[in-house]
Amino acid sequence: MLHAVTKRHHCSISMLVTQVFGLFVSLCFLMPALYAGQNWPSFRGPSATGVAEGYPTEVKWDIERAENIRWKTYIPGLGHSSPVIWGERIFVTTAVKDTGESSLKVGRYGDVKSVKEGNIFSWHVYCIDKKSGKILWSRQSHIGKPKVKRHPKSSHASPTPCTDGNYVVAFFGSEGMYCYDMEGNLIWEKDLGKLDWGFFKSPAAQWGGGSSPIIHKQMVIVQCDVQKNSFLAAFDLKDGTQIWKVPRNEVPTWGTPTVYTGNKHSQIIVNGYKHIGGYDIETGQEIWKLRGGGDIPIPTPIVAHDLIFITNAHGGKTPIYAVHVSAAGDISLAEDTSSNQDIAWSYSKDGNYIPTPIIYNEYLYCCSDRGKLSCIEARTGKLLYRESLSSSSVPFSASPVAAEGKIYCTAEKGNVYIVKAGAEFKLIGINKMNEICMATPAISRGTLFFRTRHHLVAVAADKQ
Repeated sequence: MLHAVTKRHHCSISMLVTQVFGLFVSLCFLMPALYAGQNWPSFRGPSATGVAEGYPTEVKWDIERAENIRWKTYIPGLGHSSPVIWGERIFVTTAVKDTGESSLKVGRYGDVKSVKEGNIFSWHVYCIDKKSGKILWSRQSHIGKPKVKRHPKSSHASPTPCTDGNYVVAFFGSEGMYCYDMEGNLIWEKDLGKLDWGFFKSPAAQWGGGSSPIIHKQMVIVQCDVQKNSFLAAFDLKDGTQIWKVPRNEVPTWGTPTVYTGNKHSQIIVNGYKHIGGYDIETGQEIWKLRGGGDIPIPTPIVAHDLIFITNAHGGKTPIYAVHVSAAGDISLAEDTSSNQDIAWSYSKDGNYIPTPIIYNEYLYCCSDRGKLSCIEARTGKLLYRESLSSSSVPFSASPVAAEGKIYCTAEKGNVYIVKAGAEFKLIGINKMNEICMATPAISRGTLFFRTRHHLVAVAADKQ
């Protein structure tokens, strides 16, 4: 009898252990969903995907009435860098003029001349509490006269910072690169020399940089395509030591590099005019290259479905390319062809000039700087629709982001257009930020964070 009771007791314990273990395993599988969209570590979030799932996001808000506005924090100066997020902290950068306010001219126009500024500027990194909007700390990285001028539509703080939860790296072009810990202690700084971004056909026109740094494991990667001595380089995250640096025969570009890690050709992917391509992460050695496109490349490459999507525009050419991640060598297209063994499909027209496109599920969405949204089957290149977001021409510089079946497209004048994801065009909301918006928003746990001309704004349901 005692043996039978003991046996039943052991069986009960065994079943309990099995159930607890099963619950643990289930929670492990649920963990990605529970924490989806938590961190947004660099431009356009993880791997520049622009997508954050797992939490509902708002379709309607009102800045003036503070409806579905969690907080609104003033950020001094002028900066087009996007917010990045790790845990409960947000980081943004800005450049503050010593007297008066920096001018900003938005919209679509063809003036290539630089802004004339003789002022002293100070470059800053801000750390902000994600829940309250309170500024936790700010650090002045540099002070002095800008070494290069900027475009009237640009800023002296356009590159987005990046973080891995231990360090945050801010890149200010000719004013240097700075690495802080999460408490704002300066770990290292790096002078990369004078970096002259501008129109190669008009060298006197200096426009300022826009390519953002990214972190991969223990490396900081920067793409500096400038008027002279363009390069791609990797630095040690802990101390700033250069790991490798490769020259690029390239005119000025503004796209942020993207890291892809997979079974074939783990690589750093860059946009370009003379040299779109992929480079080995560990050595910087070229893996593949592609020539042909617009002569002012700005959008960042994105990867999905084992394809690399690259677009650019200007100078009469506006292509979209879908490149296999296994590409190798010179994959440039022969004349009058749209595909080859390394390029799945391409369009010679209707690519993006400024905003980075986005892949959401099976579709590629391209929001042009003119406010037209295209939806394309990502694997096949089939165009499903191309529709205007507004009845009038509306300029866009920010890149779209997506969450919970919705695409968010932010116009320069501050209207946010929300489109239902899918094969059919359906505009489901328009909201006003009431300020100029040049920066791409970030998303974390269902909250949208918009960087406007003067503020950082958290948009989420009042009940959150």
